[in-house]
Amino acid sequence: MKGREPGKVELRCPACGRDSWLLRKPTYEGFTKTGEALTCALCGHEFASEAEIPFKDSRKPQVFSEDDRPRPVKVFREDEKGRMCRYCAEYVVNPFLQRCGLHHCEVQATDTCPHFKPKPPPKENAGTGEPNPFRL
Repeated sequence: MKGREPGKVELRCPACGRDSWLLRKPTYEGFTKTGEALTCALCGHEFASEAEIPFKDSRKPQVFSEDDRPRPVKVFREDEKGRMCRYCAEYVVNPFLQRCGLHHCEVQATDTCPHFKPKPPPKENAGTGEPNPFRL
């Protein structure tokens, strides 16, 4: 139906005692729709109103806890991460290639260099206190 959000459909039927689905069948008087018949999809038991339908809980069961999650993977040690070109002050990003401003050569973000100079911390915009969106 237009404008109607799909509701709950899983139920525990009191007539047959099984887990089932709600079946909504339109009822007609001549060619005019007069309402809907709410029935169990398995046994055909008809419910008088939606208020008496024993819907099942729609939440998914909790199978795993936070203890079951894997530990986060750390590929680089902190001292190794700090010497990569990506974090160097001389690292220049271009849409087509990445360059080292000190050695004037093409580099990759994960390259390392003995002449590493760390980037200064990002400066805040003077009036607004927001970070500069144009700085990487």
